[in-house]
Amino acid sequence: MKKETIFLKTALFFIGFPILALCIVIFPIFTKEAATSSTRMAFILYGILTTLYLSAIPFFTALYQAFKLLTYIDRNEAFSDKSVKAIENIKNCAAIISVLYILCMPLFYIVAEVDDAPGVIIIGIVFIFAPMVVSVFAAVLQKLLQNAIDIKRDNDLTI
Repeated sequence: MKKETIFLKTALFFIGFPILALCIVIFPIFTKEAATSSTRMAFILYGILTTLYLSAIPFFTALYQAFKLLTYIDRNEAFSDKSVKAIENIKNCAAIISVLYILCMPLFYIVAEVDDAPGVIIIGIVFIFAPMVVSVFAAVLQKLLQNAIDIKRDNDLTI
């Protein structure tokens, strides 16, 4: 199983690296641009940028939990309580990201009204529903894994 998990761990790196680059390189450029814009729009853009930075924290936490889960799979501990806990943490991180963007949605609406760009609202909705799908999928996976662990324990006690 090492080859599959090495590929997935590498994929986690390639998922996390662009987000890290956004946080370090691109978002500061947006911050400078927001500072030069009108005062009203600057506060709105600062709010959106703050949400983007805040959502990076649970994002990287979820990536770390996914890395731990792959490590458990390498050690043949996939059906353990530690794996269930890692999946639960991923579910919670995705839910936190969705809630952050739900709270930020009025700011997306104001930007769409000022710039006359309704596509901004659709982008905000994507930021809400993508992590929500991950959260629901992780909840289902957590439940299935917990049921499999319970069945395994029952079988171990029976034999």
